[in-house]
Amino acid sequence: MARRRVLLLLKPFDVYPPRPSSSSPRAANPKVLNYLDDRCRVHKDTINFCQSVLQRKSLDWKPLLRNHLSHPMCNADLVITVGGDGTLLQASHFLDGSIPVLGVNSDPTRLEEVDELNDEFDATRSTGYLCAATAGNFEQVLDEILEGHKHPTELARLSVNLHGQQLSTFALNDILVSHPCPASVSRFSFRIKSECQRSLHLVNCRSSGLRVSTAAGSTAAMLSAGGFPMPISSHDLQYMRSFR
Repeated sequence: MARRRVLLLLKPFDVYPPRPSSSSPRAANPKVLNYLDDRCRVHKDTINFCQSVLQRKSLDWKPLLRNHLSHPMCNADLVITVGGDGTLLQASHFLDGSIPVLGVNSDPTRLEEVDELNDEFDATRSTGYLCAATAGNFEQVLDEILEGHKHPTELARLSVNLHGQQLSTFALNDILVSHPCPASVSRFSFRIKSECQRSLHLVNCRSSGLRVSTAAGSTAAMLSAGGFPMPISSHDLQYMRSFR
């Protein structure tokens, strides 16, 4: 039997801000520096741990930094992302529906840390809403997948037609229709259609933009804008237009 092919997609280290010099005003609070250093260290430790687990398995695997993605991923039976929701979302842009994705949150938020440092700075780490594993349970979750005891959940994505042509990238979270300049008014018209009813009347709108989200994206920007969380397996869409 051929060994399963696994692509390990990694969040790069250059997304972490560089440590400021001792003469910089930003260096006034050493706790901030220690916090940033620890975030980078925890991410690196998680990558090393995931690689060591894969090394012990009978798998054909290779690592790849997410910023090196340039074409659709097709030569894999499983994609494992190590980072947060952003890394998994970027992977989804290069995948069709045939390859499952396992997200590993490499730097989950520690509630006790947030409580301790809340008066000094925001100590929130990665949310990892779409990630099914952390370093603490990665090997267990992976074994359950390889043994067929855990199955992927199908999530709805959005497709977009622009000037009659469908874009090649699908949106797992949301899309935003707006003017390229955030300070400018967006002018657009839209109509909602469904399989069970006729087209509704045309809505002409002047606003900051129109956001449409999937269930997976309902807890992200849509929720911050005043929307509501949806069951992640729902195939419904949620939209919001912001008025000026």
